[in-house]
Amino acid sequence: LGRQVFILVRGVRFPYGLLNLLKMANHKSALKRIRSNNAKRLRNRFQHKTTRNAIKKLKELTSKKEANKLFPEVVSMIDKLAKNNIIHDNKAANIKSKLAKHVSAL
Repeated sequence: LGRQVFILVRGVRFPYGLLNLLKMANHKSALKRIRSNNAKRLRNRFQHKTTRNAIKKLKELTSKKEANKLFPEVVSMIDKLAKNNIIHDNKAANIKSKLAKHVSAL
């Protein structure tokens, strides 16, 4: 269920759903741009999903000691997402504020 199907096109592995993007490119640089954009998109999705899972894990904790240990790591992940414009700066601030309230209330 979680496996992604890749197809080999011009020596490059492409996810099956992105194969149609190749037809638009007329230049070598455009093909490179498609490849790099796809790699960045996948990296951004991975980082964003990993951070969301870490936030959920932090919210589920009931021990203040464990929460205080995990909180700086989660804040760091959120800051990295904001720095790379994966999420907006204000959203990052709101998430960090809510998490800080949650941790202090434990």
